[in-house]
Amino acid sequence: MTVPALLPAPLTSPVAAAYARLAEVFPHLRIDEIADGERLPHGAGWVGAEDLAAGGPDLDAFLAWDNAQVLRDYGTQARPDVVASFGLHRYAWPACLLVTVPWFLDRRVPRLPVGNVAFQRALGRLSVRIEEFACLPGDPAAALPGARIVADEEALRAELRASLAEHFEAVLDGFGPRMRRGRRALWGMATDEIVEGLWYVGALLGEERRAMDELELLMPGTAKPYKPYAGSAGFRELTGSEGPDGEPRATRDRATCCFFYTLRPDDTCLTCPRTCDADRVRRLAATA
Repeated sequence: MTVPALLPAPLTSPVAAAYARLAEVFPHLRIDEIADGERLPHGAGWVGAEDLAAGGPDLDAFLAWDNAQVLRDYGTQARPDVVASFGLHRYAWPACLLVTVPWFLDRRVPRLPVGNVAFQRALGRLSVRIEEFACLPGDPAAALPGARIVADEEALRAELRASLAEHFEAVLDGFGPRMRRGRRALWGMATDEIVEGLWYVGALLGEERRAMDELELLMPGTAKPYKPYAGSAGFRELTGSEGPDGEPRATRDRATCCFFYTLRPDDTCLTCPRTCDADRVRRLAATA
């Protein structure tokens, strides 16, 4: 009796495998795809990226959560621009992963206009509709609807930058007036979220070094600036802080500051420009 060979299941989504892998290593975030014609979730804590970009009552409600969290956890009232900065970070960090993780794992770049994304941060969930994506020649996903084949790796990196620029151009229009920052500073924040999100996930995947190398090519900064982005991946070795393998740990200096120091002046982020290398080494050693 001849046993038929088991064929791999046909691809139905260019990003499902990458999102599933992300959920394995980072279970605090779950990404659901919805079909064409299906509505994004609404209500019960959900907010559309399009609604955040509009800068109206939905953004007010979104930022009220951040304001309440600061009062609860730190017992102080943050400035409105600081609250807005926290809110942007808490949306942008996971939103960037919608695009960077499929690129990093499978070399596929979804196009995600703000009308195709909704966020429920209390549950750590994103809902997305993928209508178009870019991929390389020879990718099996090239046969899927909405596929656009690009020539090479640099062209695919350009697609990634364009996808996130389209998304954040709209989102920053909503957040920007509340943040008291110039446009370059806002794009510096977006650059930082792109870099630090994938850097973190790359480490969870056991591929931190490759993530850093890829991000250096994606965001080279002043050597080859890609507008509207501001800043670079900018990784460097942190002398005096060795990892488990004895190699120096990596660090970077953020292009922008989140203003957390306005709540706790002595408690800055590990990659904040205000945090000196000696403090970074000490804090890494304490958590090793």
